[in-house]
Amino acid sequence: MPNKKNINSVEILSEKLSKAQSVYFTNYLGLNVSDVTSLRKKFYENGVEYLVVKNTLLKIASSINKIDLDDELFFGSTAIALSYDEPVKAAKIIKDFLKDHELPTVKGVLFEGSYLDSNQFDKIANLPSKDESLTKLAIMLKSPIQNFSNLLSSPMVSLLNTLRGVEKNKSL
Repeated sequence: MPNKKNINSVEILSEKLSKAQSVYFTNYLGLNVSDVTSLRKKFYENGVEYLVVKNTLLKIASSINKIDLDDELFFGSTAIALSYDEPVKAAKIIKDFLKDHELPTVKGVLFEGSYLDSNQFDKIANLPSKDESLTKLAIMLKSPIQNFSNLLSSPMVSLLNTLRGVEKNKSL
């Protein structure tokens, strides 16, 4: 018989899973306290929530949300990184953290409603963020307009330079 604390935890976890654009399932066992604190701080600064969860409660919460996850996720210690605004942000933080540490290992990813195994993590971590994509789009849109403007003004500048040259020759 489930107790009230676990029922409440499942409700909260289920709500968080429904709101998240991406969820990164990690194995954190082996990280020391200062490393976990450092990782949590990076997540917090970037608007990503990092929670240690019980596997059975996670399994129940995912089934409530009709999320089909691989059974391998529910073994060992599990912590989840929930990204609500930018789905790639948590992956970039984990990838950056793994440059200096061996853990956490990514067990799987729930990316915008689709489950991906841990092999897909690097592909996600290398995707551009929303801001990076918008910047690239703005540059791509600006470039043709700027080239067109230069093309239109080029004959006028050439004509103006020619007229100035003729004016100088006549004044001599």
